[in-house]
Amino acid sequence: MNSPEFGNALVGLSIVIQRRFVQICGDHDLTPAQGQLLCSVTDRPRRMAELAAALGMAKNALSQLVDRTERRGLVQRESPGRDRRVITLYATAEGKLIADALHADIAQRLPDIAADLDPADQQAFQRIATAIADTRLPHGQSC
Repeated sequence: MNSPEFGNALVGLSIVIQRRFVQICGDHDLTPAQGQLLCSVTDRPRRMAELAAALGMAKNALSQLVDRTERRGLVQRESPGRDRRVITLYATAEGKLIADALHADIAQRLPDIAADLDPADQQAFQRIATAIADTRLPHGQSC
């Protein structure tokens, strides 16, 4: 299990997945970071601190990403209480439309990376990838 070949194969798989994700995001005029951000706030508003942790970003980097995405009208910040340091981010109506289209495109096109596998291997790959994602990704992070 801990062979160099397996590690190299996982890195290669990561590259294949990232390239396809970049292509899909580009088709929706989004950077991959904007795509991940939209997917993270489409279903429910999230606090900036929670998003930074879920996306693995420093708070200042997240603020810059939010600035760019907010200028496009896809997300909006809100301070729900008296404490203006607590900022919640949510998707605008336009952001939700784009995120829904992105999600549908990902669901359709990303699994194509396994298209050359036989059907049984495709099912096994789906089961294993889902199990890994379910145990390794922060709750609520998806697209």
